[in-house]
Amino acid sequence: MKTAAVMHAMKNEGGAFEQILVHTGQHYDRAMSDVFFEELGLPEPDAYLSVGSGTHAEQTARAMTAFEPVLLRFAPDVVIVVGDVNSTLACTIVASKLGVKIAHVEAGLRSWDRTMPEEINRLLTDQIADYLFTPSRDGDVNLAREGVDPKRVFFVGNVMIDTLIRLLPKTNPARACGAVGVKPGNFALATLHRPSNVDDPHTLTEIMKAMAQVAKTRPVVFPVHPRTRARIADMGLASLSGDVKLVEPAGYLDFLALESVASIVMTDSGGVQEETAYLGVPCLTLRPNTERPVTIESGMNRLVASRTSDIVGAVDHRFERGKAKHTIPELWDGHASERIARILLEQ
Repeated sequence: MKTAAVMHAMKNEGGAFEQILVHTGQHYDRAMSDVFFEELGLPEPDAYLSVGSGTHAEQTARAMTAFEPVLLRFAPDVVIVVGDVNSTLACTIVASKLGVKIAHVEAGLRSWDRTMPEEINRLLTDQIADYLFTPSRDGDVNLAREGVDPKRVFFVGNVMIDTLIRLLPKTNPARACGAVGVKPGNFALATLHRPSNVDDPHTLTEIMKAMAQVAKTRPVVFPVHPRTRARIADMGLASLSGDVKLVEPAGYLDFLALESVASIVMTDSGGVQEETAYLGVPCLTLRPNTERPVTIESGMNRLVASRTSDIVGAVDHRFERGKAKHTIPELWDGHASERIARILLEQ
């Protein structure tokens, strides 16, 4: 979603950019990947690295060794990396050692929790990158605290929201809800994929019990990530799901459609925190921290411990509280990627 926004903005600059798209394949479900490419209007990748699954060290190493010959072949002026996954850091290291400038989209976000692999990726990428494009003001503050030269930092807004704004009119909430048997505005939507939630049997059990309890009072739709589905099966937890609707992963448009009309969202995804903050949909983030505090400031997001009683209590509190005051974060206006394209042209 981030790459698509930037590529569309650069394409609209009248041929000023020659773009090469590299698909690392870290998110390795090819069927899911193909759906997203089609819906986001992304071209076929110029290179596919086939990184696949594995430990953090394995993924990072495979991405580095596969990316280096691609970088040498195309010899770009700038490598644009997005987010905080292992391939973000891997490609940043390779580009830096080959003397190629790096632009990091979504720079400066910090959870202050170094047990999160993504936090390590964020910290190291931001120290190496030449252009740091921040989605919120706290990113600028965090980078200044870490001694990053302010001349390298550009507050541009959130490219995820660019894609949301561009594609929201193409969604069909009624159809998406009908496909999973719920009514708009009358269901909870859940996503779950982080290792801290799905790899620990006790934690995953607590979350599954919570969703089943919530489902006794309102429908719960849970599009299950392949990795999460495997963990549920391996741990024998499928019987705990109760009336929760365990459905196949949704494409971007169908998920956005469901998200936009959900009564509440339960997630551990950073991107979903951002989308709900823009859409004005109440969000419970099943984590002890977030690198996106601006979503909490928006009035839509709340951190909740991954325990049955905490999750159920937070859901009940949200509905008892009624509609919360909602503000959209600064520069989440659909034009962040255009700002990035113009800044790169000016360098």
